[in-house]
Amino acid sequence: MISKLILGAGCFWGVEVLFEEMSGVKKVISGYAGGHTENPTYEEVTTGETGHAEVVEILFDPEVVTYEELLEVFWRNIDPTALNYQFADVGSQYRTEIFTVGPEQMEEALNSKDELEKSNKFDKPIVTAITEAPVFYIAEEYHQDFYKKQSARYKIYAEASGRKGFLEDTWGDE
Repeated sequence: MISKLILGAGCFWGVEVLFEEMSGVKKVISGYAGGHTENPTYEEVTTGETGHAEVVEILFDPEVVTYEELLEVFWRNIDPTALNYQFADVGSQYRTEIFTVGPEQMEEALNSKDELEKSNKFDKPIVTAITEAPVFYIAEEYHQDFYKKQSARYKIYAEASGRKGFLEDTWGDE
């Protein structure tokens, strides 16, 4: 049985790559969720006026990789204290959010957030939202596997974003 998880973690270009190579992950799809406009385009979402976040939908085999393990990767690759931005990307479309599918995912997501708060890893409050999954809209084809299709452009973006330095400072060798 295949399960799904939808995560907003900043620009979807940098999020796809985190999960695609994981054992048990079957597919990672860039898209939009959490807004009020039907079938939004990238141009509309980037204005911040549709209410959508850039997200990835992760299809995974829970017998190989658990929801909890996927959430661990998520938490360790974002700044959960940043409201409506992630590193160089600013706007509500870059917010961090876990969109849950069913009550079990909701409970696990809330527990994982609670554990992160209790860890005292961050000086500021964790602002990542956890909500029930809304409609997921697939992003345009040119956004899918962007890090493969436009590897030079992706590498420049990844280096300039500030994510790597933040994560190294926060997590070190953990």
